[in-house]
Amino acid sequence: MQPWKVLIADDELIIREGIRDSVVWSELMLKVVAEAEDGEEALELALKHQVHIMLVDLNMPMMNGLTLMRHIRKQLPECRIVIISGHDEFAYAQEAIRLNVDDYMMKPVNREQLHSVLERVRQQLERSQQQKRHREITSKQIQRNFSLLRERFCNDWIEGNVTEEEVAEQLPFLQLPLKAPDLLGVIRCPEMNASQPMMKENDRQLTFFAVENIAADIFQAYQRVVFQDHAGFIIVMLWDTENSTGDAFVGIEQAVQMYLKVIVLSHYELLPPDGSLDISGAYNRCKAVVTDKTEVCQLVRRAEQYIYEHYCDRELSLDTIARELHVSPVYLSRLIKKELDISFVTMLTQIRIKKAIELLNTTNWTINEIADQVGYDTQHYFSTAFKKVVGVSPKQYRNGLAFAKK
Repeated sequence: MQPWKVLIADDELIIREGIRDSVVWSELMLKVVAEAEDGEEALELALKHQVHIMLVDLNMPMMNGLTLMRHIRKQLPECRIVIISGHDEFAYAQEAIRLNVDDYMMKPVNREQLHSVLERVRQQLERSQQQKRHREITSKQIQRNFSLLRERFCNDWIEGNVTEEEVAEQLPFLQLPLKAPDLLGVIRCPEMNASQPMMKENDRQLTFFAVENIAADIFQAYQRVVFQDHAGFIIVMLWDTENSTGDAFVGIEQAVQMYLKVIVLSHYELLPPDGSLDISGAYNRCKAVVTDKTEVCQLVRRAEQYIYEHYCDRELSLDTIARELHVSPVYLSRLIKKELDISFVTMLTQIRIKKAIELLNTTNWTINEIADQVGYDTQHYFSTAFKKVVGVSPKQYRNGLAFAKK
């Protein structure tokens, strides 16, 4: 550790030498780096060396000790000052107190007293330095975890776990507008929130992160917080929204489906400009709407999964699947049309033909055997359906594939 730097300022050489020679500076982790015989020289040297401690006489030419200390307080505010003076007047002591000096010693200086004062001042410097380091470390940790602090606070806020007084107190600290957001939105991915998600946990977390990034990018023009709540919903909070942002949420759904190949559902609510900081109601309403959408979406996915598992069953029908899912055939048909923009029959046909193409590519089975394997009563019926979807008959498709391999 480098020693603390000391400057001695006194117009009498014998006094400066006496102070310098009366202390074993190295024992105190101190070092005299400069001496000055007047106030102007003392100020110049103090700034040049950035000294930590000044031993100052009050009665010096060019610039007296009090004027020197006023300059030091402005330009080196953390410098410790000890007055060593021949003046024992109340007015001097009063001004010294106002300038926040560390001690006021009378000439001639007592060796033991000076040693004691310097040791105490050095300890104060060490404590100040340690506190400064702690503040810097804390500040860095806060900055490093600032987004996490925001997310934790916003989680508590939407769940109603903080009072309005606490919200008003935390918003400025977290550098957020001093009001409730203008909009609160909820985004959910049914595949990732399922009890048995189709992707690995690491991929799942990366997908959550990617969805958050897409949302943050789309809303980059706004003051915002985008985060994941405790239930696995992605929450969007926006401030100062000048125009409707409904299309932006549609854009998020489309972008996620395009780039991540997963489906997300969203809902948002514009918050009333009444000044209330209670936003938990809007959060719960948005979450309920998205949950309802998720249940509808999952119902269609379950129907699709059932078809994938039973496509070879010739008796497979809308009624069969509806019974398995405990819904009416009409309701299921409407959901499939709404979610996929195709009819149940088209969905069933597409899945069967997809499986037939796999068999044509990977087996030497006859067309009749493949038709039977994918759930068709006759080869003719299968060939008609295949040509309608693919554009050529199964035989032409296989012949074309064989030709392409030559």
